[in-house]
Amino acid sequence: MTQQLPQTPPAEPVLTGVRNFRDVGGLPTTDGRQVRHGRLYRSGHLAHATAEDATFLGGLGLHTVFDFRNTADHKLDGLDIELPGVRNVSIPLSDPADGAEFWRMVRDGNIAELRSILADGKGTRRMVASYRSIILERTAEHSRVLHALAEDSVPALMHCAAGKDRAGLSIAVTLLAVGVGRETIEADYLKSNDAHRRYRIRRSDTSAAGLSPEVLELLNPLFGAQPDYLAAAFAAIDETWGGTDRYLADGLKLTPATREQLRERLLDES
Repeated sequence: MTQQLPQTPPAEPVLTGVRNFRDVGGLPTTDGRQVRHGRLYRSGHLAHATAEDATFLGGLGLHTVFDFRNTADHKLDGLDIELPGVRNVSIPLSDPADGAEFWRMVRDGNIAELRSILADGKGTRRMVASYRSIILERTAEHSRVLHALAEDSVPALMHCAAGKDRAGLSIAVTLLAVGVGRETIEADYLKSNDAHRRYRIRRSDTSAAGLSPEVLELLNPLFGAQPDYLAAAFAAIDETWGGTDRYLADGLKLTPATREQLRERLLDES
């Protein structure tokens, strides 16, 4: 019998115009398998990808790019670049910091306005509530993504604006479906805090006052990945469906056959 050798992880690229890109290959499942390299990627938006970035992304053999941004995101950052032969699928999910007035204050507000919407834990509570609501209210969208992956959409790249929240939850749900443990999912999620991955905060006031330590501290809950956010999503699954298996079966309408298809497409051979 031939023994399968472990895969060598590819070197992580440094993309100039795309933040938070990474291959989630190599993550272990609870039954001893692992996510195959080159099958599932995550990142921030592709609107500012350079020509070199586009060449790299075009060489990945992608079948589908899932864009979880909404219309407001597209107006702010622009549409994704077109990658030849790659299908772009737009599935807008709720922005954890949704609301035009809210974002106006984040980008243009003075310190008093920022304190009013973010101080004393308000920013963190907003994010926790949003993670819960995406799990509870976006079952149809997550079901669509998983069924697409099971059918024909691999290799796939999932992204939102920063590649942290909406893409992070969609990646988390996908990993749950193929048997990756929650602690492993959390460790991958928290990589979005790495300095070279984080979404660049944009403020109209770029002075020392506009980007003061207090301002950055107030904004951090919106632009950082925190364990409590993902924990809130997992708690919503447990409280509503009683656990992952019922969430996948009843909430996302995944049959055992579809879950097995997902495992065949995304995991190394057993």
